[in-house]
Amino acid sequence: MGFTEAGQNMNAFILAGITVVLCVILHFIYKTIFGNTRSEVQNHEAENITEASTETTQDSAVTESRAGGKNKKRAQWKGKTDFSHPWLLKNLKGHPGTVLLMDFSANGKFMAATCDDGSVIVWDIRDLNVKEHKTLRVNIDFDHASHVAWSPDSKAFVVHTVRDNNIVVYKIEKKKDGTIGSATPVITFDKAHEDDVIGFGISSNGKFLMSCTSKTDMIIWDLKGQQLHRLDTYLMNTHTAKISPCGRFVVATGFSPDVKVMEVGFTRTGEFKQVTKAYELTGHTSGVYDVAFAVDTSHIATVSKDGTWKLYHTRIDYVRGESPHVLETGTYTQTANPPKIALSPNAEVLAVSSDANVEFYDTYTGKLYDTVENVYTGLINYMCFDPAGKYLYVCGDRAVRILHNVCGYYTTINSCTRLLGSKQTSATVERLNNTIRDCKATLEKFGK
Repeated sequence: MGFTEAGQNMNAFILAGITVVLCVILHFIYKTIFGNTRSEVQNHEAENITEASTETTQDSAVTESRAGGKNKKRAQWKGKTDFSHPWLLKNLKGHPGTVLLMDFSANGKFMAATCDDGSVIVWDIRDLNVKEHKTLRVNIDFDHASHVAWSPDSKAFVVHTVRDNNIVVYKIEKKKDGTIGSATPVITFDKAHEDDVIGFGISSNGKFLMSCTSKTDMIIWDLKGQQLHRLDTYLMNTHTAKISPCGRFVVATGFSPDVKVMEVGFTRTGEFKQVTKAYELTGHTSGVYDVAFAVDTSHIATVSKDGTWKLYHTRIDYVRGESPHVLETGTYTQTANPPKIALSPNAEVLAVSSDANVEFYDTYTGKLYDTVENVYTGLINYMCFDPAGKYLYVCGDRAVRILHNVCGYYTTINSCTRLLGSKQTSATVERLNNTIRDCKATLEKFGK
């Protein structure tokens, strides 16, 4: 019995020892596995806290930078304030600075716009329904262009630079698909003006180029840079000068209430002959700010400091003593800034800028049709109807905005209705009624 009890005690002692050893081993295993996992979790949480703190710090820095106006992207975004309106077709964006002026190529494929950041952007506008338009950016080193004009053959465009006061011709190189590949400066005219150029253009017949300053000097050039004639506008201060679409006349407006219309004459062999006074547009009581033309120069519109705009009939034979006469006069909203105007190709719609607003007028009645407000955050710099008269292109801020000429559908309906009041053939009556129906359907889409 003594040996049995001793054996049992020994077995119990051994079992207890094994139990202790197993507990130690299990504790070590638990600490090794779960302790490391917990450490990893804690480290991961610490990393997340650090990253969150870093992001918060970065966000705070960005917010602080934006609040201080130092963040470049924010500054650019502020300059591209969104504009929406039922009449807006689209915005042509991509200009880093303010868009100053634009011109269409004669083939109707391209539009070139100048910008005060030193760039000229050429837009492919053959299809306005596409989302993205192909563009070519031309940079003018250490300067920018105040004006741009396409050559009649659409193979070159000409700019006038502000700082150097130079005229530069850029030759267009096209790709196989017809898009513009590059534009290279090929001719720089000798500097001829000392004051700011406010008028610039190329005649549609390609015979001459005109530049005019804010003083009274105007120069007629050939397209190679040779001066053909230098003249005085006798306007004290010239506000604008343009070439008529027919390529015959140069028109200047300024401090005087009368608009000067001069014909640039050439011989039958194409040699320059002279610049002669053709006629004057009279009727305003104060200086004239701007002038615009119908596509065939049969009508000229003016806008004056006296608060009125006028539409003149100018399809006349001034050599035989015929004089232009006023067809309609209207009033526009005056502000401290001079307005810009644009006349539709058929002379039925006149657009007048009033700071950042565009007012559309029916030139037959002289009445305001509607106003598109706040087109830009700044001023409107230039306006022009497209050759078909369907859209109005407006320049300012950092985009060219294209507006539907809704007023044009309204005036077309009225024109067709007036024609139906006179004797017409059955085919003409049908055509006029179809046009009225289509225009009414379009107006309904714009809520008119």
